[in-house]
Amino acid sequence: MHLAPKTTLNNGVRIDTVGYGVYKVPSVDCAALVSTAIDSGYRTIDTAALYDNEEGVGQAVNAAVAAGTPREELFVTSKVWNDRHGYDSTLAAFDESMDRLNLDYLDLFLIHWPCPEQKLFIPTYKALETLYHAGRVRAIGVSNFEPDHLHRLLEATEVVPAVNQVELHPWLQQHELRELHAELGIATQAWSPLARGQLLADPALAAIATAHGRSVAQVVLRWHVQRGHLVIPKASSQARIAANLQLFDFALSDTDMAVIAAMDSGRRSGSDPNTVN
Repeated sequence: MHLAPKTTLNNGVRIDTVGYGVYKVPSVDCAALVSTAIDSGYRTIDTAALYDNEEGVGQAVNAAVAAGTPREELFVTSKVWNDRHGYDSTLAAFDESMDRLNLDYLDLFLIHWPCPEQKLFIPTYKALETLYHAGRVRAIGVSNFEPDHLHRLLEATEVVPAVNQVELHPWLQQHELRELHAELGIATQAWSPLARGQLLADPALAAIATAHGRSVAQVVLRWHVQRGHLVIPKASSQARIAANLQLFDFALSDTDMAVIAAMDSGRRSGSDPNTVN
């Protein structure tokens, strides 16, 4: 079973529009939850060195392959953490992530934050380019990069990032960044697509959800899909894991989309990329 449609990244690699994120999934629970996600139809799994659960992701992916799911159908993302920036340290961090994942290759490797005060994201990205050219990772990209960071990166490197994974939701719609992504051919992937659950109590979204007979989470995720974003919602129960994929048998109206567009206030649920170091 595979429910999410795929989109093509700027290097021809295919990725699901909806994946399963494992931020704050405890390491002891990760393998079981990722296996549940795969059984529910997910094929894209997003982890990071910071999350301390790469081993569980790898266990679930390898179990799925052993049970008959082709490895090439599964898409695994990980990220280099802030304290490993720099060319050599990034290459070492990648090897450590691959040892934990126990995979032969990675599908997508990202710089987790630009950490502008360190002034190391360019050599860090050049390490990603080395891994990409060596065939150890199928696509490379960044996370939490603002327009200025992207411009500086592109002036000094060769491979246009395939993905920029950023905080994006109805309260923080990232218009300038999304326009730049469209111009450069970078896919926009939303972390915290539900504003860390804070959107679930919003009355305007609740009214739209009631009208469609859906949950607020499904309405917001459907909004992302209709806006062309990739999303990686986290869920910790089988029912919610399944529900977050049930987005492709309904559509939001122009009126619904206008209501959600008016919610943009620049409000973050996470950190400012210019201050994280």
